[in-house]
Amino acid sequence: MTPNRLCVFCGSRPGARPEYALAARAMGRALAPAGLELVFGGSGGGLMGAVADGALEGGAKIIGIFPQRFPAAEFAHPRLTETHVVGSMHERKALMHELSGGFVALPGGFGTLDELFETLTWTQIGLHHKPIGLLDTNAFYQPLMAMVRHGLAEDFVPERLKNAITIDADPTTLVSRLISLQTV
Repeated sequence: MTPNRLCVFCGSRPGARPEYALAARAMGRALAPAGLELVFGGSGGGLMGAVADGALEGGAKIIGIFPQRFPAAEFAHPRLTETHVVGSMHERKALMHELSGGFVALPGGFGTLDELFETLTWTQIGLHHKPIGLLDTNAFYQPLMAMVRHGLAEDFVPERLKNAITIDADPTTLVSRLISLQTV
């Protein structure tokens, strides 16, 4: 585990609103002052590209992880500090977890949700105790949080996990809150 690295899960698409890319870039810029490097899917497009650009602007290193199915040469952010190519999406997520001390999900689609839920599941079964955050741009994650509360109320989500997700709309505040939970 590398505590000075934060893994960011986010869309390889920019989304429907310009605020998503602005917030992703701000998330990236928030990393270096906190002493953090970025671990992410490595793409130069969508929110992945925006968060990486922001991290580089702030002076942080960016580490991209690609499955062989998506050749780094075609999809990679052009200024990656470090590149890892793995055999599968499963190996990609495992390496992201190994290299990171905490996790943040920005708005995204099925891939982002898959990564977020696998991370939460690993918390639930005790495979890690690293902080997990959501950057709640334009209240993107409010429907998900309603579902989590519903899962808690219906006793499908263990009560001990009711605070497993730290949520904030401000990237700098979110990073600070995750650091205070330690392991990042």
